[in-house]
Amino acid sequence: MRSLLVSQRVDAHPGRQERRDALDQRLCRFLLACGYLPVPVPNVPECAREIWDAVRPEGVLLSGGNDLLALGGDTPEREATETLLLDLAAHHGAPVFGICHGLQLLAQRGGATLSALQGHVANRHELAGEVRREVNSFHQWGILALGEGWEALARAQDQSIEFACCRRARQWGIMWHPEREGTIAPEDVALVRQALAR
Repeated sequence: MRSLLVSQRVDAHPGRQERRDALDQRLCRFLLACGYLPVPVPNVPECAREIWDAVRPEGVLLSGGNDLLALGGDTPEREATETLLLDLAAHHGAPVFGICHGLQLLAQRGGATLSALQGHVANRHELAGEVRREVNSFHQWGILALGEGWEALARAQDQSIEFACCRRARQWGIMWHPEREGTIAPEDVALVRQALAR
């Protein structure tokens, strides 16, 4: 089975003086259904290169959770780790797929405009474009315009971008969480497989 390095969210537990890396078990099951062995990467940047060399992954998945630093987030260790993973992916010509936070980070690095949205937290909405169906929504920040080289492939009814790519960089991402559906949607499996295989 092909391996995929997966970034993790950071959950702070001040009462225990702990900052924990976390990954939804449903995301691991979803990636297995896509034909990938998920390899979680701890938010310790110096580990990322060693893990890459040991695993020789087929690509990288940037998972959801946490706001970006530029949007008030407080997880610098996560963004440092994800930035290194993106540098490694670019160096090795490996594809990258982002989910929610992951797409926000990819798009921001590519020059996108992100803004606060209404009605996108714990909600569902229809998409138009290459994806035409109802998806879940768990984000308060959205992408309204993309940078050079990026394409909007699907939008929500408020015109915020829900699916985008930069083909030359082999970067793809979605704003919904396929792992949070009651059952795994074959359409999401096909989307991820196609993106990572391009």
